[in-house]
Amino acid sequence: MFGKLFIPLVLLCMFYNGPAGAQKKKETLMSEKVTQMMEWASKRSVIRMNGEKFRRFVKAPPRNYSVVIMFTALQPQRQCGVCKQADEEFQVLANSWRYSSAFTNKVFFAAVDFDEGSDVFQMLSMNSAPTFLHFPAKGKPRKTDTYELQVRGFAAEQLARWVADRTDVQIRVIRPPNYAGPLLLGFLLAVIGGLAYLRRHNLEFLFNKNVWAFSALCFVLIMTSGQMWNHIRGPPYAHKNPSTGQVSYIHGSSQAQFVAETHIVLLFNAAVTMGMVLLCEAATSDIDIGKRKIMCVAGIGLVMLFFSWLLSVFRAKYHGYPYSFLMS
Repeated sequence: MFGKLFIPLVLLCMFYNGPAGAQKKKETLMSEKVTQMMEWASKRSVIRMNGEKFRRFVKAPPRNYSVVIMFTALQPQRQCGVCKQADEEFQVLANSWRYSSAFTNKVFFAAVDFDEGSDVFQMLSMNSAPTFLHFPAKGKPRKTDTYELQVRGFAAEQLARWVADRTDVQIRVIRPPNYAGPLLLGFLLAVIGGLAYLRRHNLEFLFNKNVWAFSALCFVLIMTSGQMWNHIRGPPYAHKNPSTGQVSYIHGSSQAQFVAETHIVLLFNAAVTMGMVLLCEAATSDIDIGKRKIMCVAGIGLVMLFFSWLLSVFRAKYHGYPYSFLMS
């Protein structure tokens, strides 16, 4: 009689203790992972990960925390200047979160370098760096969990807005003090003040229309080339494909640009402006007719050549634009 009751009792105990035991094991494993992540975060705001750490702490369940990972290539042989700039901004963002009073284990920041985790790059079919991905606490990453680097740039403030959108964690970006700007402005004002003092008895240059025209022209060229957009968005200087090594100085989309692109556009606009000035001088000045002809030819050449290059840049960004001049 006892033997007949023993087997059902054992099965009954296994039925009730099985799910409870599995749940307890899951909670224990999750607690260990969170504890380990917190320990790493206490040492470095951006946790360095290789393939093993990525699979264990990011891909493998259970996990009740989000992870924002920067996939990069920082080794000197990779020659990825953009990666270094993006890493600096990512460090600013991670430090702002790590040392804030609102810091919790809800989100962690990590980095996977190509030379330390090439298997992770292969696993995710990733062929460019830097790339920012958000791995949510539950479920798989969606399309919006991939940061649009080419559109938003990698400024810490832009990254913080994206993290807030994906995790509901608000991060107030706090940058280390940078005195270069105020010092440069102070030096410039001191130089201007010194020159004005030295020429205090002859300030006619302040009423020279050429000086003011040149200053206004420089300001217009800087603004029309996109420098203000760079200041707001913080785009990379250029983009280098880590697989092919090809460097792109012109962004292929009309919604974004590189810093190098603004420099190129500024140079082209300045050359076109110089050509127009030469044409005006050739038509109105009283110098020798031979020199006026040379100025006219040079002016026409500058306008035609650099306007054609400007138009080709426009065509490269606005796909489908039908018009071109001298070159496509």
